[in-house]
Formats: sequence, structure tokens, C-alpha cells
Amino acid sequence: MKNQEVKHQRRVRYSGTHPKNYKEKYKELQPEKYADTISKVISKGSTPAGMHISICVKEILEFLQIQPGQVGLDATLGYGGHTLEMLKCLEGQGHIYGLDVDPIESSKTKVRLAEKGYGEDILTVKLENFANIDKVSEEVGKFNFVLADLGVSSMQIDNPDRGFSYKVDGPLDLRMNPQKGVSAAERLAEMDAEEIQGMLIENSDEPYADEITQTIVEWRRRGKAISTTTDLKHVVEEALSFLPVAERKEAVKKSCQRTFQALRIDVNHEFEVLYAFLEKLPDVLAPGGRAAILTFHSGEDRMVKKSFKQLYKEGVYQEISTDVIRPSAEECSRNSRARSTKMRWAIRA
Repeated sequence: MKNQEVKHQRRVRYSGTHPKNYKEKYKELQPEKYADTISKVISKGSTPAGMHISICVKEILEFLQIQPGQVGLDATLGYGGHTLEMLKCLEGQGHIYGLDVDPIESSKTKVRLAEKGYGEDILTVKLENFANIDKVSEEVGKFNFVLADLGVSSMQIDNPDRGFSYKVDGPLDLRMNPQKGVSAAERLAEMDAEEIQGMLIENSDEPYADEITQTIVEWRRRGKAISTTTDLKHVVEEALSFLPVAERKEAVKKSCQRTFQALRIDVNHEFEVLYAFLEKLPDVLAPGGRAAILTFHSGEDRMVKKSFKQLYKEGVYQEISTDVIRPSAEECSRNSRARSTKMRWAIRA
């Protein structure tokens, strides 16, 4: 049957050093097939396009102390890197439930983990928002361990079709589930100036919130659409054009990051979702159950810290992390996206 085997197609050769557009790039399609390229990219401290490098794996596993036979929840499945390491700890006994609202990436992850030997006998993937952990627990029981990684997956950031990054042109979408809700472009078109400014301040502590808001309103007044990632980047550039040239480039970069973050949080109701998750978390944990949460900006971390401290005072948690846990300097040099990560943990009474 050899003559019927599907031949592996050679990747497209590009004229120049880089592919002209995202859809030509081979790594995003099946990054696992290009191990040499992937290892080179990782060795330079970057995340290969189409992949996600899990953060704080060692610290998470040391805290969760997963034992064979336990039942756990990965509330934010993503690429499945954390899930894979937790599955290994079970040694074939027990079960993990993985939740994700992204229908595109969760289906890929389910296949990827199944190919590594983790099928439905030990792993159940649910297309579910982690605000609904109570529904999952009602169905399957309480959990011995829970992990929530609140960062956006690199696969989402690297795919211009999703609109998560100002660095590449694409539709200004930013939805975790592009099949539900309204896009970031639609939100910007419907919000008034006060809402936009409040969003930028509350969701990302944007120092130039007033200038960016005024520029958005002015674009709309002139009938200029803000429908792509590049449009929004140009808005920020215009808003900060008053800054001295020497400091403008770095300021634009940081304000773009914060503006996209603020919009993403708004579009996906991330603070409301996190609040619901934190409120329901104790009720889904078995006695002595352990929960670890990774956050990536101050707003999230404040919410987690406040919830854990309050519930510890009330005796709901028997122990919580007193200090924030950060990735090692070595990990941050290997993976630049780890630098803003903070981990906190709690143990159910």
C-alpha cells in the first residue's frame, strides 16, 4: 500500500527572508512537523507561530502535587501544554476535564493530546466558559486540583484572522469565541467617549486614555472606520503624535499593547468571567483540593489576591499563597511572554 501513502508536501519557498502573509507560513499549519525550526525559535526566547509555550509548569506541578487516581480541571485548556504535564502525573489513573470557549483551538488540542495517548478515557474536553465551573462540577463531581491560566494563547495572538495583535494586519475581532458576541470593531463603534476612556483606564491603566479616546471619537466623526488591527494602531500613533520623537516609538508600542488588552477584556467580559470563577471555585474543590491561577496583568492579580484573602479569612481556604510566585529568570529568557506572569494558589479547607 506504499504507493497510496500521502506524500508530505514540501513547504512553500519564499522570495526574500520572510513569507509575505500569514497564510503562507508553514509553522502555523502543523508546527510539530518542523522540530528543528521550532527548537531554533524557542532557543532565541521566542514563541513559534502557531504554538504556545506553557508558563510556570514546574511551579504549578510542585504546588498541585497531583496523585494517580485524582480528578482535576484545567479551566483554560488552550494549547494543552499544562494539561499534558498534569495528565502525565496521573499515570493513567484518574481524569482531567479541560474547558475552553475557543472552538477553533480546543478541537485542535483535543486531537493533539489524543495523538499523545490521552483519549476520552482520561481526558474530557468541553467547549465551556470557565465561569461555568459549577455546571461542570454538578455533572462530574468535585475536583482534587484546578488550574486556570488567564493568558491569551499564543496561537490566538499569532493568527491575524483573530485580531489579537497590533503587529500584523487583520480584522479587529479579539473574541475568544469568534462565533459569539460582538467584535472589538463593533464595540468601538457603539461605545461613547466616556465608556471608551473608562475601559482604557479600568482594563489596562492606560496613561494616554484621554488622548486615545479623543482620537477614536474624531475618526468616527470624520467617518473613518476602525475595523482592522492596523486602523487601531494608527489611531494610537495619531493620538501620541504630540510626544517627542525620541520617546514616541516605545510609547506607541506600550499603548498599543494596553489598548488591545483593554478591548479584549471588554469584548470577552473577562473581569466578569473571572469574578464568577473565583466566587464558584471553593464549591467545586474537594476538601484539601488545590487551585492555582496564573494572571498576566495587575487587574486580574488584584481580583485573585482579594478573593483568596477574603475566603481565607472566612475559613473557606485553609491556606493561600502569601506572596506572588513568578517564573524564573531562566524561563523568562527562554520565553519572553512569561515576564508578566504571576501565580497565586489556595487550598480548600
